[in-house]
Amino acid sequence: MITLTKEDGPADLDGVTHLSIGVSWDPTSGSSGGVLGALRRKQGTDLDLIAIAMSGGDPVRLAGLDSLDPMGNGSLAHSGDNQTGKGEGDDETVTVEFARLPQQITSIVFIAAAYKKGSSFQKARNISFKVYDATGGTTQQVADIWPSLMSSDNGCAVAKAMRVGASWKLEVINTTGKIKQGDEHALMRFAASK
Repeated sequence: MITLTKEDGPADLDGVTHLSIGVSWDPTSGSSGGVLGALRRKQGTDLDLIAIAMSGGDPVRLAGLDSLDPMGNGSLAHSGDNQTGKGEGDDETVTVEFARLPQQITSIVFIAAAYKKGSSFQKARNISFKVYDATGGTTQQVADIWPSLMSSDNGCAVAKAMRVGASWKLEVINTTGKIKQGDEHALMRFAASK
């Protein structure tokens, strides 16, 4: 079993064949009370978990938004877009099957973002990124990452999986930044900077 923290640096994923990262959040009223606050809680907010596959320093595939299986073989799979944050457990997940990833994929950057116009981290509460070892059909949580509430940014680079020879390492990043909403190139540049 691996355990991950930002302070530990990259962890070896030896023996880990499947890795999942999930994001969960709860809807909030923001700073609105009364009827407007109740409406905002009912409507929820839309955060997005996005995995960007890199070849060297270039983003080449994206899992998330409207792309659920960018490799076409299930090696990088997204669960689908939850637009409210309602419900129990993870609202969105990305699962990686390392052995089936094409050789040109050298790293994968996992990002959570308030990507769509009108969405915001400030309209969500209890944001949590969980990392799971999903090897052998079982799912074991190995990290729970909480972004700072003090940030006014709309993106968080959660973690990065890196190919090292024939094996993989995973590093917790948990760094926030600004991403222009609705701009996929801005999202790619944010991932490439990690």
